[in-house]
Amino acid sequence: MPKVLEKHQQIERSIITTYRKTLWSPFVLAVKKYRLIEKNDKIAVCISGGKDSMLLAKLMQELHRHSEIPFELVFLVMDPGYNEANRKKIEENAALMRVPITVFESDVFAAADAACAEAPCYLCARMRRGHLYAKAKELGCNKIALGHHKSDVIETTVMGMLYGGQIQGMLPRIKSTNFEGMELIRPLYCILENDILRWKEYNGLDFIACACKFTQNLTGSDEDTFSARRKVKELIAELKKENPNVENNIFQSIHNVQLDTLAEYKKDGEKHSFLEKFDD
Repeated sequence: MPKVLEKHQQIERSIITTYRKTLWSPFVLAVKKYRLIEKNDKIAVCISGGKDSMLLAKLMQELHRHSEIPFELVFLVMDPGYNEANRKKIEENAALMRVPITVFESDVFAAADAACAEAPCYLCARMRRGHLYAKAKELGCNKIALGHHKSDVIETTVMGMLYGGQIQGMLPRIKSTNFEGMELIRPLYCILENDILRWKEYNGLDFIACACKFTQNLTGSDEDTFSARRKVKELIAELKKENPNVENNIFQSIHNVQLDTLAEYKKDGEKHSFLEKFDD
């Protein structure tokens, strides 16, 4: 008689079997290609309670079990002002998935709302990252891992061009400028959001979305802070109908930048022109 797996075992098994090609393999690829994890790292896996960060936690757990490289993990949850239901949902999902979380509290939601009530999301993200860096460093970590995925990278690239007038990517690994010796890594860098959704639905999991008061009160108007990203998502989905490879093409474009075809570019904040080398 086959052994009946517990829920957390079913979830773990689905990652390395059913979704090996779309989740596990691209995760390992990102870790190796961008050298995200090194010997004796102590990494704070930052969990917001959404699907991306919870998958990240399970992938990091699985890698820790099988990796020949010694490293440590802390599963860090910051409560920036969640309501009781969302806090409970995070704790229940962590228990269900056997993720041993460390929870600390902050007033980020209230502070961001007070400082920039009409559009607090950018400030909120910066403040949350600062608190996570500080707590991780306090716990002896040298890296924090965030759940940004390949679709985030693609959408950010397109948004920069269409709405920001610039070509700008999202790096898989960044050194902190404010916390000495700390780095940020993005192990989901090669995983598409739709594949995360498939894993979530396959396992019957229910996670929180962004849980601040601002997003809970959105009306969906044209002034919606998230309209630009939503429109880019829709644009990419429409383009995929004609070209199924459009996401990969955008992703590869930031790995294949041809500087000698650009009229101007910035390096370390300094602007350069093609004319600098034109007469050489």
